[in-house]
Amino acid sequence: MKRFFVFLLALVIVLMASIAGGSCYLLDYALKPEPGRADTAGYFQRFAENHPEAEVWLDSLRACKSFRDTFVVMPSGERHHAYYVRHSEGAPVAIVLHGWRGCAIDFLHYGSIYHRQLQCNILLPDLHAHGLSEGEAIGMGWKERKDVLHWMSVATELFRTKEFIIHGISMGAATTMNVSGEEMPGVVEKIHFIEDCGYTSVWDEFRNELKSKFGLPAFPLMHVASLLCNLRYGWRFGEASPLLQVAKCRWPMLLIHGDNDDFVPSWMVHPLYEAKPSPKELWITKGTTHAASLNDYPEEYVRRLKDFIKR
Repeated sequence: MKRFFVFLLALVIVLMASIAGGSCYLLDYALKPEPGRADTAGYFQRFAENHPEAEVWLDSLRACKSFRDTFVVMPSGERHHAYYVRHSEGAPVAIVLHGWRGCAIDFLHYGSIYHRQLQCNILLPDLHAHGLSEGEAIGMGWKERKDVLHWMSVATELFRTKEFIIHGISMGAATTMNVSGEEMPGVVEKIHFIEDCGYTSVWDEFRNELKSKFGLPAFPLMHVASLLCNLRYGWRFGEASPLLQVAKCRWPMLLIHGDNDDFVPSWMVHPLYEAKPSPKELWITKGTTHAASLNDYPEEYVRRLKDFIKR
């Protein structure tokens, strides 16, 4: 009998160690910053290869020294970085938010649409723990919502405007929706939100990845990993919920999602759309995988942005 209890205790210890180790791995896998995130030369080279049409626009801005960047100190005390381009004083400011483990450079082609075709000033921040912005762990768009609100105040000073467009893709879309549920800075008079393939919550997104990539159920790894995240970084997977945030948003929002997206599953856009009070619009792109709506439907994408912002 004594041997049985010793064996049972050893088994429990092994199981607990496995769960703790697996939860730590899950947390590090999801929130660890990209190792080469400060390699701006590499990112610019990749951007030129992937988006030659936007590279022409970028080269023209560089030639006249209109493509600029800045560092600001966030309320947290961290130094964060962004690129910006002026169009005209008083014109709307389009803030473009990049995806998970990307950076502002990866999404400059979205900025080019707003600058060239929609006559907007543009600001593209490196979100917390991405690109040249400081931070030890990715916040999956939750803690970053406060940073975007600060960038809005900075943009008001840079561009002398009170009109904004917040456009995010993937994790940037989740950030956009999280921002939408907050009280806007007092300087804001008009704002449009565009979320492209964002998730309902960090819990839902991580659960999907855990099942699809590793074939594992949510319990117990997700619960322990969320607890560790709260202890380390001050937030839980369940509270990081764009679904809850959009329910508080009274500003216009355009929701975009590909119907063949399995990274952020396509079904997620429907509860988000239902939770969002009017005014709102929904566009499901046929046959589109994750974050590929602009690539698959470039002309319609731009047209829908124009029509949405005008309305």
